[in-house]
Amino acid sequence: MSGQNGQSPTRCVVIVDEALPPGLAANAAAMVALTLGATVDGLPGADLVDADGHIHPGLVAAGIPILAASRVQLADLHARAERESVGVVDFPAYGQQTTDYESVIERVSRTPAAELEYLAVALHGPPRAVRRLSGNLRLLR
Repeated sequence: MSGQNGQSPTRCVVIVDEALPPGLAANAAAMVALTLGATVDGLPGADLVDADGHIHPGLVAAGIPILAASRVQLADLHARAERESVGVVDFPAYGQQTTDYESVIERVSRTPAAELEYLAVALHGPPRAVRRLSGNLRLLR
């Protein structure tokens, strides 16, 4: 997928904790995907216009596979992605333990990075690097 300004191709994947029930897995995937779209310039393609002239916001042209991994694998992927300069959006487990975002901020601030548990991570960057990190994972079912 190429950025709107001729940027180098970017691949995106979302990886979710395989132990989550479907509703919580969907929530975790939505959280990282929404943040990914809001923070990575050039991901959505051009707006779509239907035959009646209605405008529909542009989508990510290459799609975003939703993969499954254990929490241990998620933490390992997070660390490896940072070492390989692949962008990471993460959803700490604290995010589903409360509806108070200030509490999530406070809990994360008291937790060393190596001790954070993730319910989902989104990886984005050069296709080869993202595939190297996520290519052995299965689709979330």
